Amino acid sequence: MKAKYTDINSIAEVHRFYKSEKPKHPLITVINLANTAPDRPDEKVYYRTAFYTIMCKKFNGVMHYGRSHYDFDEGSLMFTAPHQVISSSPDLHVTEGWGLFFHPDLLNGTALARKIQSYSFFNYDTNEALHISDEEKTTLTDCLSKIVKEYSQNMDQHTRSLIVDNLQLMLGYCSRFYDRQFLTRETVSNDLVSKFEEILVGYFSSDALSETGIPDVKYFSSMLHLSPYYLSDLLSKYTGKTTLEHIHLQMIDKAKTMLLGSTDAVSQVAYDLGFEHPSHFTKLFKNKTGYTPSQFRNLN
Repeated sequence: MKAKYTDINSIAEVHRFYKSEKPKHPLITVINLANTAPDRPDEKVYYRTAFYTIMCKKFNGVMHYGRSHYDFDEGSLMFTAPHQVISSSPDLHVTEGWGLFFHPDLLNGTALARKIQSYSFFNYDTNEALHISDEEKTTLTDCLSKIVKEYSQNMDQHTRSLIVDNLQLMLGYCSRFYDRQFLTRETVSNDLVSKFEEILVGYFSSDALSETGIPDVKYFSSMLHLSPYYLSDLLSKYTGKTTLEHIHLQMIDKAKTMLLGSTDAVSQVAYDLGFEHPSHFTKLFKNKTGYTPSQFRNLN
């Protein structure tokens, strides 16, 4: 059966979906989700929105985001970016929480418009929610109340900038809380880093390299049941290098061994490493070492 998609393209449509009163601002709103009763059809429906959302809620029922179920513990936040897909069971019932919805047009011409992509938690998979303490929840609620106050009163030339300033402050706190989550989960995180390194070394030591080529970031993230963004954040936090940097470093080490351990042509080494075009190998090798493969071989 073909999946049914429902697109929600404006803040006004959000209010109609949740059966809330008309919005007070066309580009941003906060809705008390516990006081809403949206119409959900009996069959499964996928929802796509044209804006960013931050949701903090506790509910009965099942929600899907990406390929997984979302576990909303009390004090958990979920972030979505425009055009991501969410689905929920028809019997889902929110018992507590709020939702912040803001359209990208709100950010046009602001510093936050250029920075919004750096908040990688908007791309996290569903099992990577931000779990916040009561104190942290109070901090975010304070930012939220200031945003609501600004768009609820008569607008003037300062309204938009103050809304965006408080929104950026809120996202800054979310970044801090995610960093805290990384630190408090240090044992688990270190285990994941060790597992990643084990998988990485194992791949480059096996025949998979010549058969399937150089693995991409998604290969390792799927092996560890993490999103690519979360894995790179995790590795950056504990090793100072992203997933792609780790892959390239392992590939360069492998290439050095092959260059010094055989008389094969550079092009053959490139093919054995999984490169379709030897020129791509030469370019990457020089970028990482400062030498072409042939120059490196002649130095040793």
